[in-house]
Amino acid sequence: MNAAIQVEDGVWVLTRAAAEVPPSAHRDDLRRAAGLPRWRAGRFLRGRGLLRELLGTTVPRLAGADVVLDERGKPWLAGFPRAGVSISHSEGRLACAFAAGRAIGVDVQRPADSLGAGLAHRLLRSHAPAVLVLPPAEAAETVAWVWTAQEACVKAAGSGLAGRPWAIDVAPGASRGRWGPYRWISLREYSHTPLSCAFEACREE
Repeated sequence: MNAAIQVEDGVWVLTRAAAEVPPSAHRDDLRRAAGLPRWRAGRFLRGRGLLRELLGTTVPRLAGADVVLDERGKPWLAGFPRAGVSISHSEGRLACAFAAGRAIGVDVQRPADSLGAGLAHRLLRSHAPAVLVLPPAEAAETVAWVWTAQEACVKAAGSGLAGRPWAIDVAPGASRGRWGPYRWISLREYSHTPLSCAFEACREE
């Protein structure tokens, strides 16, 4: 996915290999990266670089805004509190998302080589037995897709792990669903690496 994908009106997602993303040169991003260990600073600046690329191609007037964190650590654009943004990193893969006028979360996850039964039962619950009989790599990829949807939901809500993402019912193989006021979509048609986003549903839905 070299170009941004519009998931629905005002909701955009972009993912790319981290090595292909130029680090952000934005003054505030550089200031925030200055106090980080070198490896974290590099990852941080590439994530911000991808987000600024997404903003530059979808809503250019927001591309230069400072990215600030609320009290729960959820990122927002300074001066634009209703412009939802989210960034995710996983083993050399980056993803970011933007939603106009609503909260959003995005998550990308490189699958493990195999799947442990304990993790399967924790994330899948009643769905676990059907997944555990799959070949190890296929089972691990299936769970990675589920986890990205679960994690995207709690990122949109701003609750992170405190929101108990593993308790969100996501059926293996599903491409979309709902969790409270949020809709989630797994971008299976666009990304070989498991990638999902979640965002506030429109009030009339």
